[in-house]
Amino acid sequence: MQRRKFLAGLGALSLSGLVGAQERGAALRGPDVIFVPTPNEVVATMLRMAAVTNKDTVYDLGCGDGRIVITAAQKYGARGVGIDIDPERVAEATENVAKAGVADRVKIIRGDLFEADISAATVVTLYLLTDLNLKLRPKLLRDLKPGTRVVSHAFSMGDWAPERTAEVSGTTVYLWRIPPRK
Repeated sequence: MQRRKFLAGLGALSLSGLVGAQERGAALRGPDVIFVPTPNEVVATMLRMAAVTNKDTVYDLGCGDGRIVITAAQKYGARGVGIDIDPERVAEATENVAKAGVADRVKIIRGDLFEADISAATVVTLYLLTDLNLKLRPKLLRDLKPGTRVVSHAFSMGDWAPERTAEVSGTTVYLWRIPPRK
């Protein structure tokens, strides 16, 4: 609960401008939130709730140190793509992927999660603030295939009711499924 309050309190501070870095010719913004690692027991719950298998491609938006996509590859044989805007996190996650021996199944990309191509995902994991989840929600609903699972650590999607929730280590984990197209 303290982590949630801490992150929520930083929401006002999370707005940042351009950092001046260029990737593929486009300027990247700064991070929207500070990096706070998801505890391993929460990672395990997120992946279990999403029913990850070796047929899945797990995208972690704001991947930090890469632990979610690494765990998905190690424990379930899934493919993973971690996306983070912070070059320090990308370097750390890339190093962690190599150390874990899953570089053949996991890719870390430096990019803006609001602009990234996430259409190949069958599972998306998030540890963002509710306002960022709400900003991301139209992209998730537009770009992901029906049936794709979306799992969030600690933060909801506003009025989009989760299919399931779980309490672990004093925090809530939420699961949604992308609905059929109308």
